[in-house]
Amino acid sequence: MSQEPNSRRRDGSHSDCLSFTIKVWRQQGPDDKGRMASYPIERVRPEMSFLEMLDVLNGELERQGEDPIAFDSDCREGICGMCSLVINGVAHGPGRGTTTCQLYMRSFPGGSTITIEPWRAAAFPVVRDLAVDRSAFDRIIQAGGYTSVNTGSAPDANALLVSQEVASEAFDAAACIGCGACVAACKNASAMLFVSAKVKHLNILPQGQPERRKRTVAMVEAMQVEGFGNCTNEYECEAVCPKEIAVEHISFLNREYLKATLLGK
Repeated sequence: MSQEPNSRRRDGSHSDCLSFTIKVWRQQGPDDKGRMASYPIERVRPEMSFLEMLDVLNGELERQGEDPIAFDSDCREGICGMCSLVINGVAHGPGRGTTTCQLYMRSFPGGSTITIEPWRAAAFPVVRDLAVDRSAFDRIIQAGGYTSVNTGSAPDANALLVSQEVASEAFDAAACIGCGACVAACKNASAMLFVSAKVKHLNILPQGQPERRKRTVAMVEAMQVEGFGNCTNEYECEAVCPKEIAVEHISFLNREYLKATLLGK
């Protein structure tokens, strides 16, 4: 009888399983100094996602009486932007245009050491282990990431005409999921790629015109208050962005901010 491709050995393991050494940042709280800890893990299937591997590791740690590793996750489909890990020095890991939850263990050679750290930025304080507080992004959105509209019944879909070119540009900018990888990758911890994407997708649409100048200034000032750095054109943010937001949006933001400050809000 032919053997199935994913057959098990007598010890219960799969013949194609991988083993790794996981070096992970452990920090009990915001005031804790923190440290790197190493954990071996075996019987990792190549088709496991990175977060599934961490789930397996946490199960082993709990069986050993240790605290599980805290990390953020939600949809695990690359939509919500919750997963926030620096893997081997790269935000979201080696995959291009993917989030951590879309990264699979087949991307790493068996027997290798994988280093996992949280986002490193003053504006993103560590809550515990790999989980960070990204509420600074929420406060930037509260400052101006909205449009004011009258309440009532929904207008007709074609009441405001939008060209295909403008709609495409707005959709490209609106693809940002607010994960914070751009901040983690930037040596200045700049949030300008995030802010520029949020500003552009509203500023170029008809619904965003009345508050265009006010929105731009308010969101840029909120970004500065939160302690994010400025852009120095390293392009690291674009390289790690899971939605591949282009740095051209930052140029748009700079032009919008200049016009808003010169002409007034």
